[in-house]
Amino acid sequence: MSSVLLVGTPNSGKTALFNRLTGLNHRVANYPGITVDLSVGRFAKLSDHDLIDFPGTYSLKPISEEERVAVAQFARSLVDPAVTHVLCVVDATRLEKSLFLCLQVISECRRRGRPVTVLANMGDILKRHALEVDAEGLAGALNAPVMVVSARTGEGLDQVISHLEEAIQNDLQVWIEPASNLLAQDDDSADERLYRESHRLAARYGAPVEKLLQVQSRLDRFFLGSVSGGLAFWFIMLTLFQSIFTWSAPAMDAVEKSVAALGQWLLPLVEHGIARDFLADAVFSGIGAFLVFVPQIFVLTFIIGLLEDSGYLARAALICHKPLHFFGLSGKSFIPMLSGVACAIPAIYAARSIESPRARFLTYLAIPLMPCSARLPVYALLIAIFIPRETALGGLVGLQGLTLFAIYSLGMVAGLLVAGVVNRLSVPLEQVPFMMELPAYRLPALIPIARKSIQRAKHFVTKAGLVILTVTIVVWILGYFPNYGADLGESWLGMVGKWIEPVFQPLGLDWRYGVAIVSAFLAREVFVGTLGTIMGIEGAEDNIIPLVEQVQATGLPIGSGFALLVFFAIALQCVSTVAILAKEAQSWGLAVRMVVAYLCLAWLAAWVTFQLTALI
Repeated sequence: MSSVLLVGTPNSGKTALFNRLTGLNHRVANYPGITVDLSVGRFAKLSDHDLIDFPGTYSLKPISEEERVAVAQFARSLVDPAVTHVLCVVDATRLEKSLFLCLQVISECRRRGRPVTVLANMGDILKRHALEVDAEGLAGALNAPVMVVSARTGEGLDQVISHLEEAIQNDLQVWIEPASNLLAQDDDSADERLYRESHRLAARYGAPVEKLLQVQSRLDRFFLGSVSGGLAFWFIMLTLFQSIFTWSAPAMDAVEKSVAALGQWLLPLVEHGIARDFLADAVFSGIGAFLVFVPQIFVLTFIIGLLEDSGYLARAALICHKPLHFFGLSGKSFIPMLSGVACAIPAIYAARSIESPRARFLTYLAIPLMPCSARLPVYALLIAIFIPRETALGGLVGLQGLTLFAIYSLGMVAGLLVAGVVNRLSVPLEQVPFMMELPAYRLPALIPIARKSIQRAKHFVTKAGLVILTVTIVVWILGYFPNYGADLGESWLGMVGKWIEPVFQPLGLDWRYGVAIVSAFLAREVFVGTLGTIMGIEGAEDNIIPLVEQVQATGLPIGSGFALLVFFAIALQCVSTVAILAKEAQSWGLAVRMVVAYLCLAWLAAWVTFQLTALI
């Protein structure tokens, strides 16, 4: 199988081009560091050829971990006889930023005898502002074809495919010899000359983008202002968590009513017995309780997608650098930590973009404390049980949303405190200077963001659904037998639960919640499904009662509810997160110590919360 390599600087639209050319839907965002590993896909319109997308890098002399991945893999790929062509992506609106790497790539490709084509992306932005790049002149200066394209609109990509087909069919090996001594030297002075050359070429052949920079400067004066920037940051974060409840409430109610209606229609059609009990207790009470919270996953992903695509996240990282630096972290730690709000696994991968080994290690410690979307069903359940649906300002601000914001803030503050303590107690290391590229502001592409949010919700269901279904079946079998659900406390599950009950009794929680907590180590959202199954077995009637009402009927103390919230905010990294953390940190010892330490810290914090709530 032949291959074409796709390389470029971070935030040049490289992965968006990859998606367009292959028809895949890999994650794309308007800030650097999103692609942290190789992605491979088959060309949609070029048979028998794969396209390999490399992590973005500013230079072939790597600094960060994902740059090392890109450069090492790129060097190995250039000597692979299956590689037929190299596509180097540059940002047409910021040529001076991209041409330094482009010159290095062209030089290396010539040395290895590989043809290279330069793709000047963001052509739609230039066209919208009546600007253009002198592609022909730049091609002559680089001795390499230059094609203006747009990953957003697909403009120019058919010409790229035609160009590749012709080049591959003719086995073109052109411009092998170095164009000048400028590219042949490998020292610091050569780097300086490359920088000067990239700026000269950008000034001569690039589009005059002063108009774009003026708009960006005005927006930056507001979003990065000492007062306005901080206020805007907190307003945006508060809006994010308010929207999770406000926007998803109608869809959640619809899912809940649909599950109940389906159960009320289906159960009378099944004869009394084990099959009927399984449907009522495991399927509708267990899986149904989990599905109710899927709309919140969609809303969370959609709002974060808006922030990513607009270019604001890089500004937020810059705003957060100073406070994060106090805890030993970097402004670049903000992006993996915020990614952890969706899922800890891609967040751990994203930490590769942090150049400082110390800051990267501390970020690894903080990420498991970020309130990931798998915890969201647990938080939403407990908030719905204890916090009323009171709103103000025409429904824009709700008490449940404010509570969720407080819980998420607790996880983030806990992560910062852990990083700060470890940073103070460990041996000081040399810090790498903080550098952050600020991408251009762009209007978010709503359709791709909505599509990505739908896929994230589907992935959440399919990935967690299999685990939840398996755990639900096991829990139901253990809870139903040997007395066929007559007495849950005397079932096999009750025996196991009462054995671990002393651990959670000081928190005001009985064995049912202990079993649900232990099962959540497989996946955090399993807590809801397990608890729904247990409550379903205890129910005497076939009516499908929402889990919120079932838990409220048991009289769970509010102190225990708050203790559960605190416990989940600090503990219970899922087994997948632990495995990925051990792999990335190259230390199983670190991963195991973190699990044990966070479990102990979570139990202690939950106990303090329970005691304080009882006093109040």
